[in-house]
Amino acid sequence: MTAHLDGEIRDGRHHMQVRVYYEDTDFSGIVYHANYLRYMERGRTNHLRLMGAEQQALFDQAETEGSGFAFVVRSMHLDFLKPARMDDVLDVVTWPVAVKGASIMLAQEVRRGEDVLVKAEVRVAFISGGRAQPIPKSIRTLMKADLIS
Repeated sequence: MTAHLDGEIRDGRHHMQVRVYYEDTDFSGIVYHANYLRYMERGRTNHLRLMGAEQQALFDQAETEGSGFAFVVRSMHLDFLKPARMDDVLDVVTWPVAVKGASIMLAQEVRRGEDVLVKAEVRVAFISGGRAQPIPKSIRTLMKADLIS
């Protein structure tokens, strides 16, 4: 049942559904802008998990090999196009655009049906020992394989 919670990969893109709850909205009844960042973070995490790069397993592996590592958002560009409201079911769509050296460029959209509500370009950097490091081959291979599909 976990796969359902994590979404699914279709046509090279990760899709994850999210329902909007009262707590996600502001005083006007629309989704508070910062909550889209939470939805997209979950989408990126679940995308990696479904591709076989579960973050907790990667952290455990890194600890046994020496200094820890993390994926950090280096930059993000967002376009808020339309609002979402309470009880909407949203589709958070994530796909890799480029994998280079120490960073991955991802595109993300938050959709309601056919409507694109938010578009984002996200550059994620791989940090180890407090510095940017080349992304491990296993993750690069997974992401590039996804680019080809």
